[in-house]
Amino acid sequence: MAAKPTCLLQGAGLSCIRDDRVLFEGLAFELFPGQVLLLEGKNGSGKTSLLRILCGFREPDAGQVFWRGEAINDGQYYADMAYVGHLDGVKKELTVLENLKVSLALGRSGQYSIQQALTKVHLADYDDVLVQALSAGQKRRLSLARLLITQNIVWILDEPFTSLDKQGIALIESLMSEHCANGGMIVLTSHHDIELHGVDVQRINLS
Repeated sequence: MAAKPTCLLQGAGLSCIRDDRVLFEGLAFELFPGQVLLLEGKNGSGKTSLLRILCGFREPDAGQVFWRGEAINDGQYYADMAYVGHLDGVKKELTVLENLKVSLALGRSGQYSIQQALTKVHLADYDDVLVQALSAGQKRRLSLARLLITQNIVWILDEPFTSLDKQGIALIESLMSEHCANGGMIVLTSHHDIELHGVDVQRINLS
């Protein structure tokens, strides 16, 4: 008999108040290896605030987040988590290669080398190009390439499809599906209706 999967990321009774307005309260979820948690809702409903709580950038007004059964501030959570925000988070004065070298120096080596990751995101010939010369879509793909070169179980993504065309969206969806197939987990916000074949996608609508 197969062992029952273990819940790795859990939110319990989470509440968030901003400017005296309750964005959400009593929020609970469990996320298992191979699963995706998609946060939906209109602008201002608390999607990014919840991501910030899950990243440890702000404390919930009530409730707690657990990783492997421990509060995220007490364990190895931050070593297992990678965040890509709404902004690309890359240094425009550095080259494509230099940006990825910085990311690799700050984390643990992942499944792909820098060159393999650049090939994956269709930036193989851009090693020495300054980021400021890239298009918005190319910058977005570079920011997501950082996920491939470091070893992180949980990807937390705020609008990962921003500035991407249909081909770019399909590319990122394939990388997300691959991550989940390898036992990874993803929490994301998106106005784009994602298509992740064979992946268990949970949805929380904060509206």
